[in-house]
Amino acid sequence: MRKTPDTRIPMPKNPDRKSSVQNISVTHPHAGPRTRIGVHLSTTGGVANAVRRAAEMDANTLQIFSASPRMWRASKISAEQAEKTRAARAELDIGPLVIHTSYLVNVCSQSDEIREKSIAAFRGEIERALTLGAEYLVLHPGSYRGMTRKQGLELAAKSIQKAIEGLPWQQTPFHILIENTAGAEYSLGGSFEQVAELIEHLRSYAPVAACLDTCHTHVAGYDIVSESGWADTLAQIERTIGCEKVRVWHCNDAKAERGSKLDRHEHIGEGKIGLDPFRRLLREPRFSHAAFIAETPVDAPGDEERNVLTLRGLLDRSFSRMNPHS
Repeated sequence: MRKTPDTRIPMPKNPDRKSSVQNISVTHPHAGPRTRIGVHLSTTGGVANAVRRAAEMDANTLQIFSASPRMWRASKISAEQAEKTRAARAELDIGPLVIHTSYLVNVCSQSDEIREKSIAAFRGEIERALTLGAEYLVLHPGSYRGMTRKQGLELAAKSIQKAIEGLPWQQTPFHILIENTAGAEYSLGGSFEQVAELIEHLRSYAPVAACLDTCHTHVAGYDIVSESGWADTLAQIERTIGCEKVRVWHCNDAKAERGSKLDRHEHIGEGKIGLDPFRRLLREPRFSHAAFIAETPVDAPGDEERNVLTLRGLLDRSFSRMNPHS
Protein backbone atom coordinates (compact mmCIF):
# COMPACT_ATOMS: atom_id res chain seq x y z
CA MET A 1 0.00 0.00 0.00
CA ARG A 2 1.41 3.39 -0.85
CA LYS A 3 2.18 5.56 2.13
CA THR A 4 -0.11 8.51 2.71
CA PRO A 5 -0.08 10.97 5.59
CA ASP A 6 -2.43 10.40 8.49
CA THR A 7 -5.35 12.56 7.43
CA ARG A 8 -7.81 11.40 10.04
CA ILE A 9 -8.83 14.09 12.47
CA PRO A 10 -7.79 13.25 16.05
CA MET A 11 -10.53 12.71 18.57
CA PRO A 12 -11.26 15.91 20.51
CA LYS A 13 -9.49 16.02 23.87
CA ASN A 14 -12.52 17.67 25.39
CA PRO A 15 -14.58 14.86 26.96
CA ASP A 16 -17.72 16.72 25.88
CA ARG A 17 -17.40 15.44 22.30
CA LYS A 18 -20.65 16.94 21.11
CA SER A 19 -19.73 20.47 22.04
CA SER A 20 -16.38 20.19 20.27
CA VAL A 21 -17.81 19.31 16.86
CA GLN A 22 -21.24 20.89 16.71
CA ASN A 23 -22.13 24.05 14.79
CA ILE A 24 -19.68 23.26 11.97
CA SER A 25 -21.38 23.95 8.66
CA VAL A 26 -20.31 23.06 5.14
CA THR A 27 -19.78 26.11 2.98
CA HIS A 28 -18.59 24.77 -0.37
CA PRO A 29 -20.50 26.82 -2.99
CA HIS A 30 -21.51 23.83 -5.13
CA ALA A 31 -22.57 21.67 -2.22
CA GLY A 32 -24.49 24.16 -0.11
CA PRO A 33 -24.98 24.19 3.65
CA ARG A 34 -26.93 20.92 3.81
CA THR A 35 -24.49 18.49 2.17
CA ARG A 36 -25.19 15.12 3.76
CA ILE A 37 -22.15 13.37 5.21
CA GLY A 38 -22.44 10.41 7.55
CA VAL A 39 -21.34 6.93 8.51
CA HIS A 40 -22.68 3.42 9.09
CA LEU A 41 -23.48 3.06 12.79
CA SER A 42 -24.53 0.30 15.15
CA THR A 43 -28.11 0.39 16.44
CA THR A 44 -27.18 -0.85 19.91
CA GLY A 45 -29.70 0.76 22.24
CA GLY A 46 -32.12 1.41 19.39
CA VAL A 47 -32.17 3.25 16.08
CA ALA A 48 -32.95 6.57 17.79
CA ASN A 49 -29.73 6.16 19.75
CA ALA A 50 -27.79 5.75 16.49
CA VAL A 51 -29.36 8.97 15.21
CA ARG A 52 -28.15 10.85 18.29
CA ARG A 53 -24.68 9.34 18.00
CA ALA A 54 -24.53 10.55 14.39
CA ALA A 55 -25.33 14.10 15.45
CA GLU A 56 -22.63 13.99 18.14
CA MET A 57 -19.97 13.28 15.52
CA ASP A 58 -21.20 16.03 13.17
CA ALA A 59 -22.86 13.59 10.77
CA ASN A 60 -26.19 14.66 9.32
CA THR A 61 -27.08 11.36 7.67
CA LEU A 62 -26.45 7.73 8.62
CA GLN A 63 -26.72 4.14 7.52
CA ILE A 64 -27.75 1.19 9.70
CA PHE A 65 -28.72 -2.45 9.59
CA SER A 66 -32.35 -2.77 10.65
CA ALA A 67 -31.64 -6.27 11.99
CA SER A 68 -28.69 -8.64 12.28
CA PRO A 69 -27.05 -8.80 8.84
CA ARG A 70 -26.12 -12.45 9.35
CA MET A 71 -29.45 -13.96 10.48
CA TRP A 72 -32.53 -14.81 8.42
CA ARG A 73 -35.00 -14.10 11.22
CA ALA A 74 -35.50 -10.52 12.34
CA SER A 75 -37.61 -8.77 14.95
CA LYS A 76 -40.15 -6.17 13.93
CA ILE A 77 -39.60 -2.49 14.68
CA SER A 78 -42.01 -1.40 17.40
CA ALA A 79 -44.22 1.65 16.95
CA GLU A 80 -42.49 3.24 19.95
CA GLN A 81 -39.02 2.73 18.46
CA ALA A 82 -40.17 4.12 15.13
CA GLU A 83 -41.66 7.21 16.77
CA LYS A 84 -38.49 7.84 18.80
CA THR A 85 -36.42 7.55 15.63
CA ARG A 86 -38.61 9.96 13.68
CA ALA A 87 -38.59 12.44 16.57
CA ALA A 88 -34.79 12.29 16.93
CA ARG A 89 -34.29 12.79 13.21
CA ALA A 90 -36.63 15.77 13.16
CA GLU A 91 -35.00 17.34 16.21
CA LEU A 92 -31.44 16.90 14.91
CA ASP A 93 -32.07 17.27 11.16
CA ILE A 94 -30.62 13.86 10.33
CA GLY A 95 -31.41 12.46 6.92
CA PRO A 96 -31.67 10.58 4.76
CA LEU A 97 -31.83 7.43 6.86
CA VAL A 98 -30.25 4.63 4.85
CA ILE A 99 -30.68 0.95 5.66
CA HIS A 100 -28.30 -1.68 4.29
CA THR A 101 -29.90 -5.02 3.47
CA SER A 102 -28.68 -8.18 5.22
CA TYR A 103 -25.67 -9.88 3.66
CA LEU A 104 -27.63 -13.12 3.42
CA VAL A 105 -30.09 -11.82 0.85
CA ASN A 106 -29.41 -13.10 -2.68
CA VAL A 107 -32.35 -12.24 -4.92
CA CYS A 108 -30.82 -13.97 -7.96
CA SER A 109 -29.77 -17.24 -6.33
CA GLN A 110 -30.07 -20.37 -8.42
CA SER A 111 -31.35 -22.18 -5.31
CA ASP A 112 -35.12 -21.93 -4.98
CA GLU A 113 -34.81 -22.27 -1.21
CA ILE A 114 -32.25 -19.47 -0.83
CA ARG A 115 -34.14 -17.24 -3.24
CA GLU A 116 -37.44 -17.70 -1.38
CA LYS A 117 -35.72 -16.97 1.92
CA SER A 118 -34.16 -13.91 0.34
CA ILE A 119 -37.49 -12.63 -0.95
CA ALA A 120 -39.06 -13.03 2.50
CA ALA A 121 -36.07 -11.40 4.21
CA PHE A 122 -36.02 -8.52 1.74
CA ARG A 123 -39.75 -7.96 2.22
CA GLY A 124 -39.03 -7.69 5.94
CA GLU A 125 -36.29 -5.15 5.20
CA ILE A 126 -38.76 -3.04 3.22
CA GLU A 127 -41.39 -3.29 5.97
CA ARG A 128 -38.89 -2.14 8.61
CA ALA A 129 -37.67 0.68 6.37
CA LEU A 130 -41.23 1.94 5.86
CA THR A 131 -41.95 1.68 9.60
CA LEU A 132 -38.87 3.74 10.45
CA GLY A 133 -39.50 6.24 7.67
CA ALA A 134 -36.17 5.42 6.01
CA GLU A 135 -35.65 7.00 2.63
CA TYR A 136 -33.32 4.37 1.19
CA LEU A 137 -32.73 0.62 1.35
CA VAL A 138 -29.41 -0.45 -0.20
CA LEU A 139 -29.28 -3.85 -1.89
CA HIS A 140 -26.40 -5.91 -3.29
CA PRO A 141 -28.08 -7.69 -6.24
CA GLY A 142 -26.36 -11.00 -5.42
CA SER A 143 -24.62 -13.90 -7.15
CA TYR A 144 -25.98 -15.62 -10.25
CA ARG A 145 -23.52 -18.56 -10.07
CA GLY A 146 -24.79 -21.48 -12.18
CA MET A 147 -26.75 -19.24 -14.58
CA THR A 148 -26.12 -16.66 -17.26
CA ARG A 149 -25.95 -12.99 -16.27
CA LYS A 150 -29.20 -12.36 -18.17
CA GLN A 151 -30.97 -15.10 -16.20
CA GLY A 152 -29.59 -13.66 -12.96
CA LEU A 153 -30.79 -10.19 -13.89
CA GLU A 154 -34.30 -11.44 -14.66
CA LEU A 155 -34.48 -13.46 -11.42
CA ALA A 156 -33.31 -10.48 -9.36
CA ALA A 157 -35.96 -8.22 -10.90
CA LYS A 158 -38.73 -10.79 -10.33
CA SER A 159 -37.64 -11.40 -6.74
CA ILE A 160 -37.58 -7.71 -5.86
CA GLN A 161 -40.96 -7.21 -7.52
CA LYS A 162 -42.40 -10.08 -5.44
CA ALA A 163 -40.85 -8.74 -2.22
CA ILE A 164 -42.38 -5.27 -2.52
CA GLU A 165 -45.75 -6.33 -3.92
CA GLY A 166 -48.65 -4.92 -1.89
CA LEU A 167 -46.53 -2.85 0.50
CA PRO A 168 -47.61 0.82 0.99
CA TRP A 169 -44.58 2.68 -0.37
CA GLN A 170 -46.37 4.90 -2.88
CA GLN A 171 -46.86 8.03 -0.73
CA THR A 172 -43.38 7.89 0.83
CA PRO A 173 -39.88 8.97 -0.25
CA PHE A 174 -38.73 5.33 0.02
CA HIS A 175 -36.43 3.94 -2.70
CA ILE A 176 -34.53 0.70 -3.16
CA LEU A 177 -30.95 1.52 -4.12
CA ILE A 178 -29.06 -0.98 -6.26
CA GLU A 179 -25.41 -0.92 -5.20
CA ASN A 180 -22.54 -1.57 -7.58
CA THR A 181 -20.27 -4.43 -6.53
CA ALA A 182 -16.53 -5.09 -6.61
CA GLY A 183 -16.91 -7.09 -9.82
CA ALA A 184 -16.23 -10.61 -8.55
CA GLU A 185 -17.17 -13.46 -10.90
CA TYR A 186 -20.94 -14.14 -10.98
CA SER A 187 -21.65 -11.02 -8.90
CA LEU A 188 -24.48 -9.02 -10.40
CA GLY A 189 -23.85 -5.27 -10.45
CA GLY A 190 -20.09 -5.23 -11.11
CA SER A 191 -20.46 -2.54 -13.76
CA PHE A 192 -22.49 0.65 -14.11
CA GLU A 193 -24.24 -0.95 -17.09
CA GLN A 194 -25.48 -3.84 -14.94
CA VAL A 195 -26.75 -1.48 -12.23
CA ALA A 196 -28.57 0.53 -14.91
CA GLU A 197 -30.07 -2.64 -16.42
CA LEU A 198 -31.56 -3.75 -13.11
CA ILE A 199 -32.93 -0.27 -12.43
CA GLU A 200 -34.57 -0.31 -15.86
CA HIS A 201 -36.07 -3.78 -15.23
CA LEU A 202 -37.59 -2.59 -11.94
CA ARG A 203 -38.76 0.88 -12.88
CA SER A 204 -42.36 -0.20 -13.49
CA TYR A 205 -42.69 -2.18 -10.26
CA ALA A 206 -40.72 -0.45 -7.52
CA PRO A 207 -39.19 2.90 -6.55
CA VAL A 208 -35.57 2.31 -7.50
CA ALA A 209 -32.32 4.26 -7.88
CA ALA A 210 -28.60 3.64 -7.29
CA CYS A 211 -25.96 3.60 -4.58
CA LEU A 212 -22.33 3.71 -5.74
CA ASP A 213 -19.37 2.65 -3.62
CA THR A 214 -15.95 4.25 -4.17
CA CYS A 215 -14.02 1.12 -3.14
CA HIS A 216 -16.18 -1.13 -5.32
CA THR A 217 -15.86 1.26 -8.25
CA HIS A 218 -12.06 1.37 -7.90
CA VAL A 219 -11.47 -2.39 -7.54
CA ALA A 220 -13.97 -3.15 -10.32
CA GLY A 221 -11.54 -1.35 -12.65
CA TYR A 222 -12.83 2.20 -12.99
CA ASP A 223 -10.25 4.98 -12.65
CA ILE A 224 -11.44 7.43 -9.99
CA VAL A 225 -7.94 8.38 -8.85
CA SER A 226 -6.58 10.48 -11.73
CA GLU A 227 -8.37 13.64 -12.83
CA SER A 228 -8.78 12.40 -16.40
CA GLY A 229 -9.93 8.98 -15.18
CA TRP A 230 -12.51 10.56 -12.87
CA ALA A 231 -13.84 12.65 -15.76
CA ASP A 232 -14.21 9.50 -17.87
CA THR A 233 -15.83 7.55 -15.00
CA LEU A 234 -18.24 10.41 -14.36
CA ALA A 235 -19.21 10.40 -18.05
CA GLN A 236 -19.86 6.64 -17.86
CA ILE A 237 -22.09 7.07 -14.80
CA GLU A 238 -24.05 9.78 -16.59
CA ARG A 239 -24.39 7.70 -19.75
CA THR A 240 -25.53 4.51 -18.00
CA ILE A 241 -27.21 5.12 -14.65
CA GLY A 242 -27.61 8.90 -14.77
CA CYS A 243 -26.02 11.05 -12.05
CA GLU A 244 -29.43 12.15 -10.78
CA LYS A 245 -30.29 8.52 -9.95
CA VAL A 246 -27.27 8.12 -7.67
CA ARG A 247 -28.84 8.92 -4.30
CA VAL A 248 -26.04 7.64 -2.03
CA TRP A 249 -22.27 7.31 -2.32
CA HIS A 250 -20.54 4.89 0.02
CA CYS A 251 -17.24 6.67 0.71
CA ASN A 252 -14.57 4.06 1.35
CA ASP A 253 -10.89 4.04 0.55
CA ALA A 254 -9.53 0.72 -0.78
CA LYS A 255 -6.85 -1.60 0.53
CA ALA A 256 -6.51 -3.26 -2.90
CA GLU A 257 -5.34 -2.08 -6.30
CA ARG A 258 -7.59 -0.85 -9.06
CA GLY A 259 -9.11 -3.77 -11.00
CA SER A 260 -8.26 -6.31 -8.28
CA LYS A 261 -11.95 -7.07 -7.54
CA LEU A 262 -11.03 -7.37 -3.84
CA ASP A 263 -13.61 -5.66 -1.63
CA ARG A 264 -11.46 -4.43 1.26
CA HIS A 265 -12.37 -1.04 2.74
CA GLU A 266 -9.84 1.37 4.23
CA HIS A 267 -9.98 4.67 6.16
CA ILE A 268 -10.42 7.78 4.01
CA GLY A 269 -7.06 8.85 2.57
CA GLU A 270 -5.15 5.81 3.83
CA GLY A 271 -5.62 3.42 0.92
CA LYS A 272 -5.05 3.12 -2.80
CA ILE A 273 -7.59 5.83 -3.66
CA GLY A 274 -6.19 8.67 -1.53
CA LEU A 275 -7.68 12.02 -0.52
CA ASP A 276 -8.02 13.96 -3.78
CA PRO A 277 -10.65 11.68 -5.39
CA PHE A 278 -12.91 12.10 -2.33
CA ARG A 279 -12.45 15.87 -2.50
CA ARG A 280 -13.49 15.82 -6.19
CA LEU A 281 -16.48 13.59 -5.46
CA LEU A 282 -17.76 15.69 -2.57
CA ARG A 283 -17.46 18.87 -4.62
CA GLU A 284 -19.01 17.48 -7.82
CA PRO A 285 -22.16 19.54 -8.56
CA ARG A 286 -23.87 16.61 -10.29
CA PHE A 287 -23.97 14.79 -6.94
CA SER A 288 -24.98 17.73 -4.77
CA HIS A 289 -28.29 15.94 -4.08
CA ALA A 290 -26.60 12.76 -2.81
CA ALA A 291 -25.70 11.56 0.67
CA PHE A 292 -22.08 10.53 1.33
CA ILE A 293 -21.74 7.73 3.88
CA ALA A 294 -18.55 6.12 5.15
CA GLU A 295 -18.43 2.34 5.62
CA THR A 296 -14.85 2.44 6.83
CA PRO A 297 -13.22 0.06 9.33
CA VAL A 298 -13.54 0.54 13.06
CA ASP A 299 -10.04 -0.37 14.23
CA ALA A 300 -10.04 1.87 17.29
CA PRO A 301 -12.50 3.98 19.31
CA GLY A 302 -13.33 7.18 17.46
CA ASP A 303 -12.65 5.86 13.94
CA GLU A 304 -16.23 6.50 12.83
CA GLU A 305 -16.06 10.14 13.89
CA ARG A 306 -12.59 10.66 12.43
CA ASN A 307 -13.72 9.45 8.99
CA VAL A 308 -16.80 11.69 9.08
CA LEU A 309 -14.69 14.71 10.03
CA THR A 310 -12.10 13.89 7.38
CA LEU A 311 -14.84 13.94 4.73
CA ARG A 312 -16.17 17.21 6.12
CA GLY A 313 -12.69 18.69 6.02
CA LEU A 314 -12.29 17.77 2.36
CA LEU A 315 -15.52 19.56 1.52
CA ASP A 316 -15.22 22.66 3.65
CA ARG A 317 -12.04 24.71 3.38
CA SER A 318 -12.75 26.64 6.57
CA PHE A 319 -13.17 23.34 8.45
CA SER A 320 -9.94 22.01 6.91
CA ARG A 321 -7.98 24.96 8.23
CA MET A 322 -9.16 24.04 11.74
CA ASN A 323 -7.45 20.66 11.34
CA PRO A 324 -3.65 20.66 11.04
CA HIS A 325 -3.70 17.12 9.62
CA SER A 326 -5.90 17.93 6.60
